[in-house]
Amino acid sequence: MTAPTTSPYQARTGTPTALVRPDGGPCRVLVVDDEAALSELLSMALRYEGCEVRSAGDGAAAIRAAREFRPDAVVLDIMLPDMDGLSVLGRVRRELPHVPVLFLTAKDSVEDRIAGLTAGGDDYVTKPFSLEEVVARLRGLIRRSGAAAAARGDSVLVVGDLTLDEDSHEVTRGGREIHLTATEFELLRYLMRNPRRVLSKAQILDRVWSYDFGGQANVVELYISYLRKKLDNGRSPMIHTRRGAGYLIKPGE
Repeated sequence: MTAPTTSPYQARTGTPTALVRPDGGPCRVLVVDDEAALSELLSMALRYEGCEVRSAGDGAAAIRAAREFRPDAVVLDIMLPDMDGLSVLGRVRRELPHVPVLFLTAKDSVEDRIAGLTAGGDDYVTKPFSLEEVVARLRGLIRRSGAAAAARGDSVLVVGDLTLDEDSHEVTRGGREIHLTATEFELLRYLMRNPRRVLSKAQILDRVWSYDFGGQANVVELYISYLRKKLDNGRSPMIHTRRGAGYLIKPGE
């Protein structure tokens, strides 16, 4: 195994500056490497930086994870057991066209670097590497990605035929405008910023209402029912309940 050269825990003290998304939530990073020990070290380092991390050991698992997890960045080994990282990148970019990708490579030739960057990779590190370097590269990629999103005017969230404009507060489904209250809008925005991800009542209360309702957690159920009535209106449902876990939004069937 080609291990990192140093650990970020050996000489670091104090609390790190967490990697966060524009909405204040933790950055989600997908780590793709078939070396389990290396993947776990990277995941540990990124969690230390405040990230939510999911790992995959081959290309097929990486593509599934990208679809479900919707990462803000991907750390991707070029050499995987079932397909090469360049092929994985192409499949991931169909779902997430703007997600930044940091390649891990054991090859240090100029041709390999050019191939990775030409295929759409945003940066690369060569094994063996330091965990601090990977974190620093990712921090830069995520920062630039956020600036690029602002330049593109990515204030519009899209899930299937549902769109939400964070600037104008306009919501449409299939071209039909939907009028929401301020609380309904915030709840829908939180769901749409986390498509296909199950969000618990506690998470929703904390993010949408900003405090704990205690015994009034049924307020989430109430507002979910309001949203369903307005969003569905004869169409296939988009907000789904996972009993005992929470709620998620995904495109209608």
